[in-house]
Amino acid sequence: MRKTLGWLLSLVVLIGTVGAAGSTAQAATAAQPAAATDIKDQILGIPGMSLIEEKPYPGYRFFVLNYEQPVDHRQPWKGTFKQRLTLLHKDVSRPSVFYTSGYNVSTSPRRSEPTTIVDGNQVSLEYRFFTPSRPDPANWSNLDIWQAASDQHRLFTALKKIYKKNWLATGGSKGGMTATYYERFYPRDMDGVVAYVAPNDVVNDEDSAYDRFFAKVGTKECRDKLNAVQREALVRRAPLEAKYAVAAAENGWTFTTVGDLDKAYEAVVLDYVWAFWQYSLLADCASIPAAATASDQEIWDSIDGISGFSAYTDQGLETYTPYYYQAGTQLGSPDIKLPHLKGLSRYGYQPPRNFVPRDIPMAFQPGAMADVDRWVRDNAHQMLFVYGQNDPWGAEPFRLGYGVRDSYVMIAPGANHGANVAKLMDGEKALATAKILQWAGVAPAAALADASKAAPLAAPDAELDRRDLEREPQLRP
Repeated sequence: MRKTLGWLLSLVVLIGTVGAAGSTAQAATAAQPAAATDIKDQILGIPGMSLIEEKPYPGYRFFVLNYEQPVDHRQPWKGTFKQRLTLLHKDVSRPSVFYTSGYNVSTSPRRSEPTTIVDGNQVSLEYRFFTPSRPDPANWSNLDIWQAASDQHRLFTALKKIYKKNWLATGGSKGGMTATYYERFYPRDMDGVVAYVAPNDVVNDEDSAYDRFFAKVGTKECRDKLNAVQREALVRRAPLEAKYAVAAAENGWTFTTVGDLDKAYEAVVLDYVWAFWQYSLLADCASIPAAATASDQEIWDSIDGISGFSAYTDQGLETYTPYYYQAGTQLGSPDIKLPHLKGLSRYGYQPPRNFVPRDIPMAFQPGAMADVDRWVRDNAHQMLFVYGQNDPWGAEPFRLGYGVRDSYVMIAPGANHGANVAKLMDGEKALATAKILQWAGVAPAAALADASKAAPLAAPDAELDRRDLEREPQLRP
């Protein structure tokens, strides 16, 4: 009996030991988190997402991707196209910045200013109809600001499941316009908007603001110097157009879209003053030749260096057909008076229709920009607009009405089309930085208490923060 009892007791102890060991093992297993899915696999798990390539960059993962989008978001069953984008991945625990240029997307790792300020992830989307993100066949009526905003909304909705922290939208020039239009149509998506140098051509036929701008920008000495070179280029039209014909033959340039070499030549010359202020600084006036004593070559070199004689060739226009189409259908385009060219200009500022192939139909929609302008004035919430004092595109800026909340318009003194937060006056720079951090949900306590303590969270990176400001001398934002 004692033997039997001892055996039973041993069996119970053995079972208990095994059970305890098993429970311990199960508890240990339960305590160990499942291996996290690689971020690339998470991204590629989004329906319609595909990888073009991954490029290494220290501290980040950088992906070039395609995302399948409806050609028409109102009728998604009518076909899709692949829209190119890039993703600079930092960490899903960081905020994300949705960057748009309004044109092609750069496939090199780059970081916008808000991304540096918040030390976050960055999604950069190519604008629809810029190749290769163009439906085939291309129904150009599907290229408008609502469709483009819907591209962003759909991509954001997919990525938000992975990047759950706050999001900001940003972009410069046409990209700033794009970020603003996105906010107008989908105001619940983003936690803040930082729009740089975004033109706002509310009434396309009323462009007197540009005339007032060019009458006072910089100094009279600089304005007179630029006007004189521009005028001289038209006085010497015959010999300089002969040089243009030679350059066209050497480079294989043609002029079918604009009509002929003469129209292209004048379009380049008329861009000269505008392009100078868009891309140059007042100090650069020292490099402008004295028109009265300059040789033909010096006039040619100055016009070419600032405006670019390739701009209105078929080859120069082709990449930007989607922009000129939008300028002629919704965005509007400037038409300024040029009294110093009276009797010399044959065409004046040519309309966007002249820069789009004739087989693409265009009809202007006068209410599109007025609608956005009205919405921003009345409804802007956590939006920041930054302009350059000497940038022509800032002559017609976005303005804020009494109903807006926590929104700002700031002007960088002496800055051109490259104006940003870093170029603002100290007080505004601190406030803008603090607001960006706050909207992104990453503002340190010190910055919340005192805006002057606000500073970018990411360490500077000369390559990553390098601005790919494409030299676009032709009249485009």
